[in-house]
Amino acid sequence: MATLIAVNVGLPKDVAWRGGTTRTGVWKQRVTGPRMVRRLNVDGDGQGDLTGHGGEQRAVLVYQIDSYRYWQRHLRRDDFVPGQFGENFTVDGLSDDEVCIGDRYRIGSAVFEVTQPRVTCYRVGLRMGEPQMAALLVSHGRPGFYLRVLDEGLVEAGDEIVKLSSGPEEMTVAEMDALLYRPGRSRPQLERALRIPALSPGWRTSLQALLDSEIRAPGAATGNVGLTAAAGGPPPAWPGFRRLRVTRIGAESADIFSLSLASTDGSPLPPGLAGQFLTLRLRPEAGGAPLIRSYSLSGRPGAAEYRISVKQEPRGAASTHLHRHVEVGDLLEVAAPRGTFVLANGDGPVVLLSAGVGATPVLAMLHALADARSAREVWWLHGARDGDNHPFAEEVRALLARLPGGRSHISFSSPRSVDRPGIDYTAVGRLSAQQLHDLDLPRDANAYVCGPAAFMQDMTAALEARGLASARIHTETFGAVSAITPGVVPTPVRPPHLPDRPPGEAPGPTVSFARSGLSLPWHPGYGTLLELAEACDVPSRWSCRTGVCHTCETTVLSGVVEYSPEPIDAPAEGNALVCCSRPSTDLVLDM
Repeated sequence: MATLIAVNVGLPKDVAWRGGTTRTGVWKQRVTGPRMVRRLNVDGDGQGDLTGHGGEQRAVLVYQIDSYRYWQRHLRRDDFVPGQFGENFTVDGLSDDEVCIGDRYRIGSAVFEVTQPRVTCYRVGLRMGEPQMAALLVSHGRPGFYLRVLDEGLVEAGDEIVKLSSGPEEMTVAEMDALLYRPGRSRPQLERALRIPALSPGWRTSLQALLDSEIRAPGAATGNVGLTAAAGGPPPAWPGFRRLRVTRIGAESADIFSLSLASTDGSPLPPGLAGQFLTLRLRPEAGGAPLIRSYSLSGRPGAAEYRISVKQEPRGAASTHLHRHVEVGDLLEVAAPRGTFVLANGDGPVVLLSAGVGATPVLAMLHALADARSAREVWWLHGARDGDNHPFAEEVRALLARLPGGRSHISFSSPRSVDRPGIDYTAVGRLSAQQLHDLDLPRDANAYVCGPAAFMQDMTAALEARGLASARIHTETFGAVSAITPGVVPTPVRPPHLPDRPPGEAPGPTVSFARSGLSLPWHPGYGTLLELAEACDVPSRWSCRTGVCHTCETTVLSGVVEYSPEPIDAPAEGNALVCCSRPSTDLVLDM
């Protein structure tokens, strides 16, 4: 008979970590006597980061005394106490390779259901004083698991754990954990897991993404689409940068111009997907630091040449160089098309929503739909200042005319006297939630949104208010992405900069953060590329910091990395996990 050995609780607290502060509830202390277990947690317990922990599906975390003994041997330690692994229930029995998702148990007067394995994050390593602990839990098949509270009640150390029923499909916690985090998964395994009603929504979404990818192109996708949107697309058509020739330069509006690029030998270029971008490495000064910038493909996908469109920023070094100094016939260094902001296949309605130069990636999507003579309902919604600043107007009209379900709504914030209402524009003012509401957009549409950050935030909120599911709303960002630093207490944000005090070791390869416009030599003392980014205040995304969760997965525009430790599951081809890698050559990252 399995037994509850200890009940452990702890409220979130601030902990000094890596020169900052993280808020965490991973420190749990054993309590005596009966404790009430409620729908969201045990009385006296709390979680510091409700995004990754807590909630109805993750109310109670369980870990086994057998795993304690295992880690004591493996780590050669004898200082463990109940709650050491951040768990609420320390139990004798209920091993991860025996307990199944959907199993139900009675402990004391409460009833529980197993919903998912533990979510890996860095804080268990922080508590353990073992930075690699998140990866070790997965690679050794001992993650622990979460319970949902079906019937609230009192529990106490010494209570017997009575199994009430078995989960359908009888998929163990260890099997479920490996299915998401480790390679070697199969379509039958994914289908089996998704038949378990008790599986938590987060894991269900991740496994469904893996299954959908396998259905679309069996065995073709690289990387783990269940963990990150950075995976799943085709690998880049060529490594690093190659030279392409400028064949045409033309104005699209008062401040937007396009460049067409062709191969140097006249052969057709590998096709990009509708919505992808190119990255250019510009060298305005001989011997000076290069400028690395990304621009959306705005032309027809599959054309023999690429077309990119650029907004001339008043103080933009790259756009100014392209506008003033690049001529037809010049050669530019270009990385292959990349990006996951792409038009998905399907038959449902499509909303293409943009402002200013944000029209470029959705224009490529409109080209793709028009070329396919799509019967889908297609909405083209665009905001501009006036007719002089309205790019691609005639091109869009011609494309929409080829679509039987094509509809257009153009909003000018300050139309000129010569701009014709009903012809050049539809409404006066900025695109707004009210305008989207009045258009009665289909709730089952997939929406693709590109423009300034505030515009995308406003439009995303407006579409959600209209009834579109967040999973159907896709956005593209070309500046620095928003950081993901779970649990870290916010501090004033500095612009990306060279490190205040580089390590003293001999410098190595050059690392360039493309979105942040920063290049600097690598020093081994940084440890990992993630730690280098943090030393420079380059916005970064991470959670486990050990190569498990793929939150840090980043596009490698040029160069090669080496890993220590090796990731549990490899990133997509052309990407890297910056939390556990370092450069082995000069490197350009899309950060």
